[in-house]
Amino acid sequence: MGEWDLRRLRVLRAVGECGTVTAAAERLCLSPSAVSQQVSALAKQLGAPMLEPYGRRVRLTSAARLVLRHAELVFGQLERAEAELAGYLHGEAGEVRVGAFATAIGGLLVPAIARLRDAAPRLAVRVVEAEAAGAYGLLAAGDVDLALSLAVQPAGGDPRFVESALLSDPLDVALPPGHPLAGVPGLRLADLADEPWIYGAAGPWREITLAACADAGFVPERAHTAADWTAILAMVAAGLGVALVPRLASAGRGGGAVVRALPADLPTRRVVAAVRAGTEGTPPLRRVLAALAEVAGTVQTVQSE
Repeated sequence: MGEWDLRRLRVLRAVGECGTVTAAAERLCLSPSAVSQQVSALAKQLGAPMLEPYGRRVRLTSAARLVLRHAELVFGQLERAEAELAGYLHGEAGEVRVGAFATAIGGLLVPAIARLRDAAPRLAVRVVEAEAAGAYGLLAAGDVDLALSLAVQPAGGDPRFVESALLSDPLDVALPPGHPLAGVPGLRLADLADEPWIYGAAGPWREITLAACADAGFVPERAHTAADWTAILAMVAAGLGVALVPRLASAGRGGGAVVRALPADLPTRRVVAAVRAGTEGTPPLRRVLAALAEVAGTVQTVQSE
């Protein structure tokens, strides 16, 4: 029987609805002979007559009605596909998988998803939590479409990815309550060179901590190893050491620790969004990146106040 020809099926539907070949031809902007040829070709392909005389008009045969009953399901599905494709091309539909570290999820990604839920409800964003160091691995493997990570090397260092800077997140210092320097005006990072420090054993955050301390002229002595911000702040509050904490992570979570800004040193971490090279023009990705940039701009404004 071969593949069904959708164009011929649409012609058959028009003839059935109009009742005459001439009227169907006018609707379809075809000649009557072209309509007749299409219907005859369909009948030959399917092995059954499609039309029968009905007075001065024609009507669908039982076989034609059966065929169109199934074809209507196909037509409806194609219309839905066309509508979804139009939404995709405008960044209003589709799916984007985002790999992000925990503080970026809470501080940037969730607010961006909330905005998109109102502006583009058919655009699905799937969240995959990943350590900042692991987000690029997920991106390279195709497990996510967009990665939120920390910049620890100059942008553009890997040609597989296209990066865009989202946020310069200030680094504050967390001190135990009652620490002699907790209330000192003009606190500098160098003032804490002899303190026991708490930071992770590997990954971008370790590099960022070491780089900030190096800029201040010392190498921090790591007394405890931790990567979870709740655990780090709890240890600081218990007097086990001091730690650099990004403002996105410490906001509202200081607990018993004293969190101080370092305006004279201005240490920061750069949060970046990355996509695979060649996908940066995809409309859904552009829409998600724009929402992330809007949220980042709002966060940046609040942090600078």
